[in-house]
Amino acid sequence: MVAHQSTLAIATSGRGTRSITDAVADAVEQSGITTGIAHVFVQHTSCSLVLTENADPDVRHDLETVLARLAPDGDPAWRHDTEGPDDMAAHARSVLTGCALSLPVGGGRLLLGTWQGLYLWEHRTQPQRRTVVVTLLGG
Repeated sequence: MVAHQSTLAIATSGRGTRSITDAVADAVEQSGITTGIAHVFVQHTSCSLVLTENADPDVRHDLETVLARLAPDGDPAWRHDTEGPDDMAAHARSVLTGCALSLPVGGGRLLLGTWQGLYLWEHRTQPQRRTVVVTLLGG
């Protein structure tokens, strides 16, 4: 078994999704691994990773609406608001959606479905710099 690890620096423009499918696919290609697993992990507590629809941006917009209902900014019940009204909401959204994904690799590429894309989902309202670690295991 071979292991390969790379780190991606991702700049966000504030709340919303940003496709990282191509960047992770490049990491897979550069690893030389043809069959295995790509584990993708974001090193932050106020953003997340999601695998979702890649064709219609309305899906990602609607997912944002769902999270806004589940974890609204400035909820008076939040105690943690050190960095502003979006602070605790961003942490809650991250916990609800997750910080890591494991994806299959075959033929030297990600084995995603036709309509699947990998996204970093920024939950803070201001632009951020995020670090994503891609670890590949296989042969």
